[in-house]
Amino acid sequence: MYKGKKVMVVLPAYNAHRTLEKTYREIPLDWVDDVILCDDASQDGTAELAKKLGIRELIIHERNRGYGGNQKSLYQRALALDADIIILLHPDYQYTPKLLVPMIHLLGEGLFDIVLGSRILGKGALEGGMPLYKYLANRFLTLIQNLLGGHKLSEYHTGYRAFTKEVLLKIPFNENSEDFLFDNQMLSQAIYGGFNIGEITCPTLYFADASSINFKRSVIYGLGVLKVSCMHFLQRKSLASFSLYRF
Repeated sequence: MYKGKKVMVVLPAYNAHRTLEKTYREIPLDWVDDVILCDDASQDGTAELAKKLGIRELIIHERNRGYGGNQKSLYQRALALDADIIILLHPDYQYTPKLLVPMIHLLGEGLFDIVLGSRILGKGALEGGMPLYKYLANRFLTLIQNLLGGHKLSEYHTGYRAFTKEVLLKIPFNENSEDFLFDNQMLSQAIYGGFNIGEITCPTLYFADASSINFKRSVIYGLGVLKVSCMHFLQRKSLASFSLYRF
């Protein structure tokens, strides 16, 4: 625990056999009360490896629910286990587990309600292998989101996120998409709910075994982000009401 607060790391896994062990070995387990892994119907032995590594809290989806569906199961389990600080870490090693400690500090000291590991703060995104089209799309979408959301973040699209339990108890994340748009909807809800969001610089690492969505799905995601941004704007201006923001 950190100052009496239970800390849990949640791993949304899909065919992560080749990178899971490396990710898990770098988690500072002396700072973490438990690790929860959700295997979203992997076909490469991810669940079996998780058991061998000693991950006790294991959720196995019999059918693939998608990235958002995976997170829903993880957050539900973390809350059921009375977690106070919940950190989402991808088991594909695209985000370094070495940032877990400062993220725990920032939440545990009450400085923020949410902490994001930003790939855009600093200059390492392109050097770390982020494709140019993804970098440009990230910057464009973030600009639009800041304008329509009345907020300011360096990026909205990182998958490295830490939350206090109060955030997960308030926002209706179970109403969100089961696909990649889930992350964006969560941030939109958190901003609308008035939660304090901090960012820390996160090194970018793209390599063959790191999971990534293809160009077609990236376009679909981008269009979804624009839709959520417009909904957020209309909601905060009291021009419309959406179930996404009914807390």
